[in-house]
Amino acid sequence: MLLHPLFIDLAERTATLVVLAFFLSRFRFFRRMLRRTDGPRDKIITIIVCTLIGIYGTYAAIPIEGALANSRVIGPVMAGLLGGPLVGIATGFLAGVHRYFLGGFTDIACAVSTTVEGLLAGLVYLRYHRRSMHWGAAWLVGFIAEGVQMLIILSVARPFTEALRLVEIIALPMMLVNASAIALFIMIVQAAKAEEEKIGSMQAQRALQIADITLPILRQGLDEHSAEKTARVIYNMTEAAAVAITDKERILAHIGAGDNHHNKGTPLQTEATLEALRSQNVIWAHNKKEIGCSSKDCPLHSAIIVPLTKRESTVGTLKLYFKREHEVSIVDWELARGLAQLFSTQLEIADLEKQASLLADAEIRALHAQINPHFLFNALNTISSFIRTKPETARRLIVNLAEFFRRNLHQGDRIITVEEEMKHVEAYLEIEQARFGDKLQVKTDIQPLAWKQHIPGLILQPIVENAVKHGLLAKKEGGTVHIFIGKENQALTVRVTDNGVGFSPYTKTRPLSGIGLVNVRSRLQALYGNPYDLKIECNPGGGTVCTITMPWEERNVS
Repeated sequence: MLLHPLFIDLAERTATLVVLAFFLSRFRFFRRMLRRTDGPRDKIITIIVCTLIGIYGTYAAIPIEGALANSRVIGPVMAGLLGGPLVGIATGFLAGVHRYFLGGFTDIACAVSTTVEGLLAGLVYLRYHRRSMHWGAAWLVGFIAEGVQMLIILSVARPFTEALRLVEIIALPMMLVNASAIALFIMIVQAAKAEEEKIGSMQAQRALQIADITLPILRQGLDEHSAEKTARVIYNMTEAAAVAITDKERILAHIGAGDNHHNKGTPLQTEATLEALRSQNVIWAHNKKEIGCSSKDCPLHSAIIVPLTKRESTVGTLKLYFKREHEVSIVDWELARGLAQLFSTQLEIADLEKQASLLADAEIRALHAQINPHFLFNALNTISSFIRTKPETARRLIVNLAEFFRRNLHQGDRIITVEEEMKHVEAYLEIEQARFGDKLQVKTDIQPLAWKQHIPGLILQPIVENAVKHGLLAKKEGGTVHIFIGKENQALTVRVTDNGVGFSPYTKTRPLSGIGLVNVRSRLQALYGNPYDLKIECNPGGGTVCTITMPWEERNVS
């Protein structure tokens, strides 16, 4: 007779928790957990929220035979499924301790079982944390967790006859109702995740449309002219009340509401902007006070402020303003972040193009006859392919490309250390490895005392490029380039070996026909004379061996 009303009563109380879950799905911390990027702060919030859910489940219980038919299990199980074992155990322990202090002959059993249920859900998380959990699996976890609780009650609670009587009454209703509630929680989670992915897709599409229009503009670099054009494009394509772009000291452009006092060329006015520049973090200003504008009549009451960066340093900000407090949504947040990442990449590309235009020196031009526009074109194409899928990799490659051309510009007529030259080579190789993947393998063997030896700038990179371009990449399956630098026969020896296509030993002129290699040999002869030289030989194992010998300077070694 008690079974039917107990089902109904438990379902009514559990419905409140389901509504609460839907409410939580509207918050950013909950959405971050769905993306599995939650940090310690989000885990603590999860523990607190799910513990409160567990405690609510205890207080909303139905008294039965001196015990409680409850929905406490929902809190620790959801904590475990969302945050993992530690989060599940912590939540189960806290909710269990609360239950223990309420007393009753099942107090110890309920405290222990609540902790075990959190652990069980956390272990399931380890299986599913990289993919979505089906609601059916969640239902099964909840059903088993409640079954475990019934077993613990029978094992721990005394007297046994009362424990058995209680389990006979509450087991099936609690197992079915609470498992169903947990399944509904997971369905809400999946719906929120699908909504998050839809928002991300929409904002990515809009961000790419804006980036497509602004790319030619930002190729000029970041100044008042390019900033104003870019801000106007964003203003016309979004619902922001105003769009502003700044450098580190002043407003470059402000389009929309508030332009009567947010004038271009004036020093930065808002505290939120200064904080974004200092911290390099995205600032979400929920109200006028958090924006920090000095004008009392400013119509802007909320904002999202994103730093613009180049080579790990902040060069300005992108700001989207709104007229009402708390008007900034997760949609605006994601759009602003996406745009800032794209703009930062575009600004770095603009810097690269400026550096490329400075290649006017005749000797440097000769050295780079092999580093022709095809290399830059291919490198930028490679970077472009990573921008959407692996933005951090794209940014790193841009930095490497910039470093590559910077060293090309400034090291051609200098004597530098082996360490400096290797940085140049590594920047080149990382770009090529990103482009060709496993087809290009690199091994280095550099003696510790060789790092501080002095050599002419741009002496090694042309040799490595020749091995990659003409040796390995001409081979269908690619291969390995091995770089050795050390002391041999009282000389500094630089040896680049590849297992590529090689060359015919009868074709005497081919190995040194490249203008870069000819330039390397002529510079060696001019600087050091005989017996120091550049030699290219067939590798007995297939491929080519290129050896450079230079004086070993004992005084440079500490």
